[in-house]
Amino acid sequence: MSPTSETAKGGRRLVIVESPAKAKTIKGYLGPGYIVEASVGHIRDLPNGAAEVPEKYTGEVRRLGVDVEHDFQPIYVVNADKRAQVKKLKDLLKESDELFLATDEDREGEAIAWHLQEVLKPKIPVKRMVFHEITKDAIREAVANPRQLNQKLVDAQETRRILDRLYGYEVSPVLWKKVMPRLSAGRVQSVATRLVVERERERIAFRSAEYWDLTGTFSTGRAGDASDPSALVARLQSVDGRRVAQGRDFDSLGQLKSANTLQLDEANARALAAALENTRFSVRSVESKPYRRSPYAPFRTTTLQQEASRKLGYGAKATMQIAQKLYENGYITYMRTDSTTLSDTAVAAARAQVTQLYGADYLPPQPRTYAGKVKNAQEAHEAIRPSGDRFRTPAETGLTGDQFRLYELIWKRTVASQMKDATGNSVTVKIGGTASDGRDVEFTASGKTITFHGFLKAYVEGADDPNAELDDRERRLPQVAEGDALTAEEISVDGHATKPPARYTEASLVKELEEREIGRPSTYASIIGTILDRGYVFKKGTALVPSFLSFAVVNLLEKHFGRLVDYDFTAKMEDDLDRIARGEAQSVPWLKRFYFGEGTGTGNGGAAEAGNGDGDHLGGLKELVTDLGAIDAREVSSFPVGNGIVLRVGRYGPYIERGEKDAEGHQRADVPEDLAPDELSVEFAEELLAKPSGDFELGTDPATGRPIVAKDGRYGPYVTEILPEGTPKTGKNAVKPRTASLFKSMSLDTVTLDDALKLMSLPRVVGADAEGVEITAQNGRYGPYLKKGTDSRSLQSEEQLFTITLEEALAIYAQPKQRGRAAAKPPLKELGEDPVSGKPVVVKDGRFGPYVTDGETNATLRSGDSVETITQERGFELLAEKRAKGPAKKTAKKAPAKKTTAKKAPAKKTAAAKKTAAAKKTAAAKKTAAAKTAAKKTTAAKTTAAKTTAKKATAANGAED
Repeated sequence: MSPTSETAKGGRRLVIVESPAKAKTIKGYLGPGYIVEASVGHIRDLPNGAAEVPEKYTGEVRRLGVDVEHDFQPIYVVNADKRAQVKKLKDLLKESDELFLATDEDREGEAIAWHLQEVLKPKIPVKRMVFHEITKDAIREAVANPRQLNQKLVDAQETRRILDRLYGYEVSPVLWKKVMPRLSAGRVQSVATRLVVERERERIAFRSAEYWDLTGTFSTGRAGDASDPSALVARLQSVDGRRVAQGRDFDSLGQLKSANTLQLDEANARALAAALENTRFSVRSVESKPYRRSPYAPFRTTTLQQEASRKLGYGAKATMQIAQKLYENGYITYMRTDSTTLSDTAVAAARAQVTQLYGADYLPPQPRTYAGKVKNAQEAHEAIRPSGDRFRTPAETGLTGDQFRLYELIWKRTVASQMKDATGNSVTVKIGGTASDGRDVEFTASGKTITFHGFLKAYVEGADDPNAELDDRERRLPQVAEGDALTAEEISVDGHATKPPARYTEASLVKELEEREIGRPSTYASIIGTILDRGYVFKKGTALVPSFLSFAVVNLLEKHFGRLVDYDFTAKMEDDLDRIARGEAQSVPWLKRFYFGEGTGTGNGGAAEAGNGDGDHLGGLKELVTDLGAIDAREVSSFPVGNGIVLRVGRYGPYIERGEKDAEGHQRADVPEDLAPDELSVEFAEELLAKPSGDFELGTDPATGRPIVAKDGRYGPYVTEILPEGTPKTGKNAVKPRTASLFKSMSLDTVTLDDALKLMSLPRVVGADAEGVEITAQNGRYGPYLKKGTDSRSLQSEEQLFTITLEEALAIYAQPKQRGRAAAKPPLKELGEDPVSGKPVVVKDGRFGPYVTDGETNATLRSGDSVETITQERGFELLAEKRAKGPAKKTAKKAPAKKTTAKKAPAKKTAAAKKTAAAKKTAAAKKTAAAKTAAKKTTAAKTTAAKTTAKKATAANGAED
């Protein structure tokens, strides 16, 4: 029986989902008997600051939004932007006979459903409706088989939310006091930042090693063909039985790990190559093994993010935004899942497409199953797959752009997971000979042939290492046998240097977090987004580079809150939260141990041991953040560079200095904020200190007698005058010094006194028009321009400010003013053809800074990007993220207020009546004014207090996770 006919018997049903897009799709499947409305995410949460906390709460409860003294009772408030939606839901509820809470089936969705029930207080039957895909059959099945709210999942999510609030709101203020205002700490974001910082430390400590080897091209003497090549390329493996060193044989300090390995330098390598010129070589052994490769498991959240990064260039956030749209519009199953399991329906659909598209030879006799690799996998979902009981091919979907490409990736991976193994042979050939100096050498070559491609016909997984060989690559070797003679056509000498460990990309950081079991996979995209937004990490290409600020933050956390950023401890907290979700542990006792340190003697290795790990603190979080006397703010933000130079992280950014401030010989220089920490060598630091800094005296203004100096300011180099002592700087008689920014063509070490005086003479009067209106040339925020009254016109160059004549200015004003956009500027950089739109991508300079565009989509460069360093992949990623967000919503214009025509007054009142009315009016006005004044004072006092507390809480807000 259809849901619509059931509803006719049972009355009207209200179905609440999370997003409007999902509501629209589901409404089409349920019919007119159902009202489907969105909650638009969470309708209530912990307060964002003290200003949102109800008046009855004071003290710590008001600051934290959690009553830690009374079983960690959370204070929930309906978000200001959701009040109208809550009212709408309540109104719809009044007209309904049954309520279905149809939020996502994970902890977050279960919590949203619980909050809806708590706020709406329904007096009608309530059912929990769950589904993994938005298809007609799945939605109708969900309506027919509802369940009750899972209180264990709700408790686990609430515990996680409270834990993250306590961590963020207690630890963040420590960073404000000891490092820089408005920073944030979070249970997972701080650990993720530490991973990125530790990798950069490894790069800083890394010492490169040089090693050499030989590569030989050996001929069989036969003609050869595609199946049996005439030659093979082999690398030198050993000399006199000692293995020749490769990159993996060196440690991070450039030393060999084993003394038995032979390290060739250039001279020895060239001498050996010369000694092998006339050597006779032969095949010493041929080893053949069967090759077999099984399909990859279907996608779960993290593997989808990793593969979309490798193959499509999407960041984790962009991937999830695109996947969300695919899910809401019914193309894929739910995209936040730890599971690699496919339902029987999905397996049947995948197997049917294998037979249809590739033939029965590619279909295994039995369906494939995949065991879950994620410990404590919490989500009761399938893997991410195309929706429905028959998969639509990418061409059948009608999708375009980013959605098409991501759907195609998911579709291919799902179909491939139900295909046969790839099989073939792998072969290793060893070639030996004796050099003219008597040394025995052995070269090796390896090959792979695939006799049956199996699943590789449909899908090949990418690799994090761009130089890695993919699974479907064949390397065919000649058909040789032991004892066959070979001729060395060429022996080349190759030099190599070991490389520092690669920086994390979004994909590899997601993989690392998951392997360490830190946090939940469904939150990784938002975690990476947070550390990028906070300025802890920036991007160079696809690499994640830690800022100097993150070094200071991690340094403080490691020294004084070591346990809180310990990888194992953070993973154990996840285990504890999962135990609560399964009903094996209680929330309140666990939170007490974490926060107050109660029961520290249990030795269970869980949150009860939330101390430093250094013996100074054995209590919980509260004690850690209370005793801050041991934290030296200068020490945690200082890092030695060498030669007496120290890098410091100040309130306005990183800088280096040598010597003590105000002491003789003291030097200081700002460090570029986009400089990667491993690039700050002693040599580069010396260059920065050698540059002019501080006040650079240029001379004296002959007209005023005041000294003129050049400075390097926060917004670039500029010149200014030094006012005499005693000159008033504030008040009515305040005098401001003349100041002017240097032109782009000028620099601090070349600017002269004449240049400075010319710059400070601006704005320059060019002349007046026929009506006597003055025209001036000025340098503004967006470049040089002319101004006549309120009419401004741009100039082509800064030099025109001093050279443009009145005639030239009048000619510019004689032309009609350009409306809208100015003439297009030439691109700053070309990045190639966008893989989605197929159009050329360029970097342009816009009003708000440089941006990438393919002519259809524009994306502004982020703080970690620059025109010089941006790569093709990074440009494509920025465009993909912008497309995933969709077009900006236009704000609807308010309708003009209707004019009301005043009614005619009745007959005139008598003079006496007028007098009495006036007296009453005056008395009432005075009374009202007095009441208003008192109310204003009270409100102002409350508002001021609330604002002060709110400001402190704002930076911590969003620190959670």
